[in-house]
Amino acid sequence: MTGPPLLSVRDLVVDFATPEGPVRAVEGVDLDVGAGETVGLVGESGSGKTVTVLAAVGLLPPPPRCTVSGRVLFAGRDVRRMDRRELRSLRGREIGMVFQDPLTSLHPSFRVVDQVAEALRVHDPRLPGAGARRRAVELLEQVGVPHPGRRLGDYPHQWSGGMRQRAMIAMAIANAPRLLIADEPTTALDVTVQAQILDVLQRSRDEVGAATVLITHDLGVVAELADRVVVLRNGRKVEEAGVTEIFTAPRDTYTRTLVTTLPRLDRPVQPRPRPPEPRGEVLEVEDLVVHHPRPGRGVVHAVNGVSLTLAVGETLGLVGESGCGKSTLARTLLRLVEPTSGRVLFKGQDLTAARGRRLRALRRSLALVFQDPYASLNPRMTAGETIAQPLRAAGRYRAAGGAGRVAELLDLVGLAPAAAGRLPAEFSGGQRQRIGIARALALDPEVLVLDEPVSNLDVSIRAQVVALLDRLQRELGLAYLFIAHDLALVRQISDRIAVMYMGSIVETGTREQIYGRPTHPYTQSLLSAVPVPDPAQRGSRRRILLAGDVPDPADPPSGCPFRTRCWKAIEECAREVPALVVRQGSDHPSACLYAEVLTISPAGGGR
Repeated sequence: MTGPPLLSVRDLVVDFATPEGPVRAVEGVDLDVGAGETVGLVGESGSGKTVTVLAAVGLLPPPPRCTVSGRVLFAGRDVRRMDRRELRSLRGREIGMVFQDPLTSLHPSFRVVDQVAEALRVHDPRLPGAGARRRAVELLEQVGVPHPGRRLGDYPHQWSGGMRQRAMIAMAIANAPRLLIADEPTTALDVTVQAQILDVLQRSRDEVGAATVLITHDLGVVAELADRVVVLRNGRKVEEAGVTEIFTAPRDTYTRTLVTTLPRLDRPVQPRPRPPEPRGEVLEVEDLVVHHPRPGRGVVHAVNGVSLTLAVGETLGLVGESGCGKSTLARTLLRLVEPTSGRVLFKGQDLTAARGRRLRALRRSLALVFQDPYASLNPRMTAGETIAQPLRAAGRYRAAGGAGRVAELLDLVGLAPAAAGRLPAEFSGGQRQRIGIARALALDPEVLVLDEPVSNLDVSIRAQVVALLDRLQRELGLAYLFIAHDLALVRQISDRIAVMYMGSIVETGTREQIYGRPTHPYTQSLLSAVPVPDPAQRGSRRRILLAGDVPDPADPPSGCPFRTRCWKAIEECAREVPALVVRQGSDHPSACLYAEVLTISPAGGGR
């Protein structure tokens, strides 16, 4: 940073009032952001990242609910001495903010274009409504919303998550602010949409010449965009350095933990030990189809002819964008969703044909670990009651040893048996997920279906849960179907990978085949979009940005379902549905008639 900082925060302290007394969320934080500079503010949940920035721009509740002390200067002006009128002028005109959840940040009852136009008129009342709407359309086009002039009547719920985030960025840059604050702008987005949003954010920042504060726990995003990094832990600043230094020579132990526990695509991965058990197939999926009628809007093609196998002790990673059918497939395997056609076989026994007592018996061999450890546990049941629930439902609680079995399961997942009497609110997110895993293991299943089991966890907690799953698999001989958005994590823990798009498997193979020699254009775009936590690779990696959104599954395109977003599509792609077979020049199945193998080195580049 050269010259005086645009934003200067000194000795910031934030206390929140609670029934148990004041809780200190931020303690003595200093933060400087220079003109045109991008500062990454990183740390795990609860570290004080968002509270620090909200306090700096005066967006926290007033006393007595929240007490703020310290000094905040913006362009030399004391923000904490500004009245409400001055703050309102500052926010939106000179400081733009992109919030984490665009769905809750946009008003559901107002059209999107009108909300962007409002951001202009609030700070320029003389601007006529028609002019504000024309400028809003220009801004939406600038951030990559396709054909915004045709979307004048659209409400937020009619837009995808990526489209809503683009609208938030349009609102944030509407008045050419001097400082842009992006609070976890890509957290809930798929990797392909994340790549689009990062590109939009970078271009928007450069076009208005704004300084940027990037709040995130994704170090790959920081490596892509930041000039300098500030690391927070428990409300305190533990380290501050240039982005290259943070990744190559972190000084603080906590920073080193964040950097070293992050799964990475740009480094070789450790070989996975093969289990000693026989390698027979424990689960077979044959041409599975799940279609949901949508009244007045046709039929949703959720799963389209999926065939998969899972061997004893094996981990099969299932990847793809939100809405591609991964979770529907997972629930259909356990008959929580009824298939339209096709079969699911467990050790040769047809789950899809089973009924009554036989179905319940077969189901005990498969268990599901849910994505959200907060929502998947009953808040009124203790950990012990939650873990005992499947035993009681199966009539096996006493035979299995009752409380003794619950204690064994808690110990198995790394929790003290004394935790059985505590409620979910008394556990951390990682501990809640351990409880969910213990519940899934209660009936000694042979297959665990893990639906985004660590996506809501911080990086260090995620590493602990992944290590637990690895240990359990080795000790118990479990087979995993592991569903995740995090492609680097899937590479780390999987033996084989299946890539799913619009209800179909478009490519399968070993992790070496999929990550080293991806064939399908969709797989190539997924891998190219993953941020690599290495500032040295910034700007040098080949990135494939997909155009548009995933088509409506109730009205899929003809021919290849990916053709509407594929940069390789030709006329024949609209007429022929490609089969999943081994193509010429490849050594694993792909559903692309004109596939071209892309060779990726462990360093993350190459053709």
